[in-house]
Amino acid sequence: MKRTKIKAVLDMAASPGEVFVQGWVRTKRDAKDFSFIELNDGSCLANIQVIAGNGLAEYDQVEKLTTGSAAGVTGQLTASPGKGQKWEIQATAVDVISIAPETYPLQKKRHTDEFLRSIAHLRPRTNKYGAAFRIRSRMAQAIHTFYLDKGFHYLHSPLITGSDCEGAGEMFRVTALDPADVQKQGKMDFSRDFFGQEANLTVSGQLSAEMFALALGDVYTFSPTFRAENSNTRRHAAEFWMLEPEMAFCDLEGDMDHAEELVKYLVSHAMEHCKEDLDLFMHFVDKNLGQQLETLISKPFARLSYTDAVDILKKCGKTFEYPVEYGIDLQSEHERFLAEEHFKRPVFLTDYPRQIKPFYMRMNDDGQTVAAMDLLVPGIGELIGGSQREERLNVLDARMDEIGLDKDPYWWYLDSRRFGTVPHAGFGMGFERFLMMITGISNIRDVIAFPRTPGSIDF
Repeated sequence: MKRTKIKAVLDMAASPGEVFVQGWVRTKRDAKDFSFIELNDGSCLANIQVIAGNGLAEYDQVEKLTTGSAAGVTGQLTASPGKGQKWEIQATAVDVISIAPETYPLQKKRHTDEFLRSIAHLRPRTNKYGAAFRIRSRMAQAIHTFYLDKGFHYLHSPLITGSDCEGAGEMFRVTALDPADVQKQGKMDFSRDFFGQEANLTVSGQLSAEMFALALGDVYTFSPTFRAENSNTRRHAAEFWMLEPEMAFCDLEGDMDHAEELVKYLVSHAMEHCKEDLDLFMHFVDKNLGQQLETLISKPFARLSYTDAVDILKKCGKTFEYPVEYGIDLQSEHERFLAEEHFKRPVFLTDYPRQIKPFYMRMNDDGQTVAAMDLLVPGIGELIGGSQREERLNVLDARMDEIGLDKDPYWWYLDSRRFGTVPHAGFGMGFERFLMMITGISNIRDVIAFPRTPGSIDF
């Protein structure tokens, strides 16, 4: 008999008679003549209750089932007299697939996030993390749907690169050289390496996306990126996923319009298709989450310049850990004040001083600021960072000279400004930060399956 997922069984409008399900035992309670088994297969938050009577030929094996064990159940789907559940299964056969020992760490009690990170290979079996990763899966699929419907082309940008998009140098080196040989020689001779030059894991797919936008019009890349930033905060990880759309014939205003439409679409999609899982977070993680998500959908995002934002911060009367001055890169506490307390909704900041932004951002007419934008959201701070790109070769050349960037690795990037250059814009959205925003989860380690952070590469 073909297996039916528990979600499909629970969604049935009418009982189909006999069903076959498989899953893991969440709890089991034995009565005099039968056992109540709560079974979950990961397809949804809810369990299905199985009634296994002592008349079953394999009842001696049923009695051995423990929390964490795996079993298959064949039986009659019937209306449940119990509260909070529509159906239950009256078992006609139980196949005990495996028995979990008493050392199974996920017993029926509340576990801390810190403990669950230490058993990240098992935490998807909990209600909270099962819900989080189902939402993650649905949001990844929704991103592709959004861009497919808009006629964008999906680009697989390289994960190994010879250039640094951000110019910050916080990159993981990739080498095939023998470390012992390198130590003996005293320094790395990259001409002997696999690629014949220094190579790193990418921090962004943006530069590649620009090349394809200048050929295919509208593209996006959605892939893992890597930063060797020794930061142990709740918002940073060494490996994380980045969504990066790039649009030809687009300016800064169009870039912000697109970002706002994307965020509203994804939040709406989550509220429509992930309601049961989101309800868990609204009830047990963040009581204000529902209202925050409604605000994201219903209210237009605020827009103001970096200069105006600094003025608001300096006059607000609030004491910040990091003092606010024009020309600084705003800290998370500044960003969250603007989004959570001042505007009480998402806000775009634009036109940053050129000194604190990367070389590829388009210089404004004032010669001092660039056509950059950051989207700040309540609870997170910066969710999206983007810009109109500098399409003018002479200005881009001067900007690279100004910051002392070696142009040789970027010869191909400069070529794009020689041959058919056009205005274009794009942004990067940290996928994990988006997931933190819609679940209320406060630590990035809890929205990615196996987090990579300084000093930790378990699993």
